[in-house]
Amino acid sequence: MNRCFRPTLLVGLGLALAASASAQAPAKAPAAFALRDGDRVVFYGDSITQEGGYGRLVEEYVATRFPGWDVRFDNAGVGGDTVRGGGQGAIDVRLERDVIALHPSVVTIMLGMNDGGYKPFDPTTLAAFGEGYAAIVQKLKQALPGVRLTLIRSSPFDDVARPAQFQPGYDDALRRLGCYVATLAAREKATAVDFRDPLNAGIAVLVKTSPDLAPLLLPDRVHPSAAGQLVMGATLLRAWGATALVSRVEIDAAAKAAVATENTDLTGLSVADGSLSWTQLDHALPLPLSFDDAEVALAQRAGADLATIDSEPLTVKGLRAGRYELRIDGSQVAELSEAELAAGVDLARVQTPQRWQAMSVKWSVDGSVELQRLRRRLLADGGSDPKAREAAAFLSRADEQARKQRRGDAQPKPRRYEIRAR
Repeated sequence: MNRCFRPTLLVGLGLALAASASAQAPAKAPAAFALRDGDRVVFYGDSITQEGGYGRLVEEYVATRFPGWDVRFDNAGVGGDTVRGGGQGAIDVRLERDVIALHPSVVTIMLGMNDGGYKPFDPTTLAAFGEGYAAIVQKLKQALPGVRLTLIRSSPFDDVARPAQFQPGYDDALRRLGCYVATLAAREKATAVDFRDPLNAGIAVLVKTSPDLAPLLLPDRVHPSAAGQLVMGATLLRAWGATALVSRVEIDAAAKAAVATENTDLTGLSVADGSLSWTQLDHALPLPLSFDDAEVALAQRAGADLATIDSEPLTVKGLRAGRYELRIDGSQVAELSEAELAAGVDLARVQTPQRWQAMSVKWSVDGSVELQRLRRRLLADGGSDPKAREAAAFLSRADEQARKQRRGDAQPKPRRYEIRAR
């Protein structure tokens, strides 16, 4: 699905408009996580970015996985935008007001859905898209020396779960625009990420296994649902080198010892009468995801593979045969057999106090995305009106206060673990 054509047309800057006709090799993940302490990240794009789901997952990951970091995130998506800008300003206005003025160190760009015109592919459309996209990249690099860019191939138009409106379909036009994005990223030494293929693959799986669910990833054929946004967010995190481990603990009950720990401090281990207890201070929190939620479940069926970015294994070996109750801070979180504990339980999939703590981060991030949307709208509609600018400044201060509170909420706490025989 990811084949790119060999171009015969060049845009004004002389960049090739697409990669070779052979299937592209998947991009290699960076050796270390792409973000750093002190970064300011801006997600730039159209309504798919404005909805914010994939960016929110990235922010939630950073806030919970690196609670000591000070990283700021801003959503600069605007519905209807193209490489020329849109309803909240021409591209130069948008970039200056919504990106450059924030002085980001990292910018992601996802455009293309509206640029293709919802019509069959034609070279003129590609030329305009390529010229505009290349101009965006050059402006950002000139205005923000050292900025790290991630260019994202647009999420798909659903021609998988529904018949194409024309042949070969609008999604094929997006594929061709995406080929240019991948080529430009290679030339500009930017990171390239593909949202189209993972979502199309997820839809294809659902068409075979659960055809009634397949259209739910892109309910209106254009905008990903919460499940679709999760697939995209997980894709971006993996491309950025995100690791899964929250913490890892392995205990040998027979030896009365912790034999392995990672990213956590374990103290006070006590083993008596077939029961265990200890105190654990992790250095991170799990992602605020409920696997009982229908959207999360759908994302998993569509290939989000969230275990690759969120894993919290607890293994206890050497217990007598029987059933055991796992309690954290006095609350039962699971009932497991000795075999299940010996095989290991992933606490990131369990309703633990740590995950409830992480949920406060999620709710705060949701609020910040809305504050940023309102601020952008005020600045776009208010122009030079002093009252609009004053209100926008108030929203910026509220967002900053929420961010500081969020960092405090994300600090891990010591947790008391108990495993009791039933």
